[in-house]
Amino acid sequence: MQPPSGSNVDDLLAKLAGSPAERLRILHGLLGVSACRQLGIYPLPHGFKLSVVIPVYNEKEWVRELAQRVQAVPIPKEIILVDDCSTDGTRDILREMAGDDIRVFFQEHNQGKGAALREGFAHVTGAVVIVQDADLEYDPAEYPRLIQPIIENRADVVYGSRFIGESHRVLYFWHYVANRALTALSNFFTNLNLTDMETCYKVFRREVLTGLKLKSNRFGFEPEITAKIAKKRNPAWRVFEIPISYSGRTYEEGKKIGLKDAFTALYCIIRFWLMD
Repeated sequence: MQPPSGSNVDDLLAKLAGSPAERLRILHGLLGVSACRQLGIYPLPHGFKLSVVIPVYNEKEWVRELAQRVQAVPIPKEIILVDDCSTDGTRDILREMAGDDIRVFFQEHNQGKGAALREGFAHVTGAVVIVQDADLEYDPAEYPRLIQPIIENRADVVYGSRFIGESHRVLYFWHYVANRALTALSNFFTNLNLTDMETCYKVFRREVLTGLKLKSNRFGFEPEITAKIAKKRNPAWRVFEIPISYSGRTYEEGKKIGLKDAFTALYCIIRFWLMD
């Protein structure tokens, strides 16, 4: 039996690229349904749409590449970028990028990540919402695995953890210690057993966000939303963690979070558990 010619292979690949259902059928036949699920290969519900909300502040070096990586993920989606009053030329780049599948909103003055996310959440139309930072620390190629527990009705909220088994760039020891300490303190109050409360990758059913009144303007968003998710009762929101890779930046490369934000997170952990 002769192997298929190059043109036949190209025709087959073109056919599969245009038919997700056929592609899934072949992969199920080759690998089996269970193996495909483990790899994050599974059918999406008819008409499914993912909303990707990206807060942006002074990311002219990365935001265009990041948006291209998000667009390349083979999931029906809308991309919502909220510029938090950038001053480095990012706003001009975002105006060029705006189009049918990329919506851009501009804050009138700098308020912080939490405020930008609130603005973005107000415009989502997808069934599932994911938070994406505007740099390249987190890999959008991991979206299929991150949304999978929600698609399979096993979760309402998914956190992507940098600390449970995936590769990561080796950087600051004290950042690691601070992240683990803040997560442990958050768990103490919320009674969750998260490993990475401060992660960027948080995924929600849209109705989860609809029921939350968020107040934090800066990086207090992370402990605030965790506390409010944990407080939900009757029924409680189901929370999952998924391991993710992480390629952190140095301060020379544009990293923005610092010691002040750690103390803000500490304050917010206690504040939003004791009172709204």
